[in-house]
Amino acid sequence: MTRGVKLGMELGLDRAMAARLAALRTPERIQDFVSGIPWNHQTDGPTALSVVEVLRQRRAHCIEGAFVAACALALGGHPPLLIDLGAARGDVDHVMAIFRRGRHWGAISKSNSPYLRFRDPVYRSLRELAISFFPQYVKRRRKTLRTYSVPVDLSRHDASLWVTRAGFCHELVDALTAARHFDLLPAGGPPLRPIDEIEARASLLQEYPARKHPAAPRTARE
Repeated sequence: MTRGVKLGMELGLDRAMAARLAALRTPERIQDFVSGIPWNHQTDGPTALSVVEVLRQRRAHCIEGAFVAACALALGGHPPLLIDLGAARGDVDHVMAIFRRGRHWGAISKSNSPYLRFRDPVYRSLRELAISFFPQYVKRRRKTLRTYSVPVDLSRHDASLWVTRAGFCHELVDALTAARHFDLLPAGGPPLRPIDEIEARASLLQEYPARKHPAAPRTARE
């Protein structure tokens, strides 16, 4: 049994799940795995699924994909860190797992849209990393990214709250919401220019289009 599989089982994964995540080894492979999980459209209401439930149900939105990514990072010897990107009123936050390679930061990000995805570890600070999402973090034509949080280390939270929880992972959602956030926009800056119409149309692309059913509340950025 490898060290990663053993750690996964200690966190509460069964052997097969632990082996699957431990085999990913690198952030790039973890991103490929997370991207391949179908999007969770939350057709039955808001969810915040744990790692086990994501793997069982084969669906995830951003924070759920971030839980899986953080768990896989931990099995590969990286700290399981998440950060929250805070949106302006009328839009939703985005959560992603982050990792460091040398002195530079990168991100593993689950999204149903084209732009809020993997970031190579080329950013010298978390502010640089967060600001890389600014141009395409939009609602219609409005740029809505406003803040980023300090890293939330999931190793400081009991695995039963985010790895094996059967229901909504309230505690971790609350921890990310309550984490200290930093402003990205200069105080008193000029109005932001809306994105071009062609950008707005491109942002509507979806990797996993929703089936036709009654609309569900949105609690995670697509």
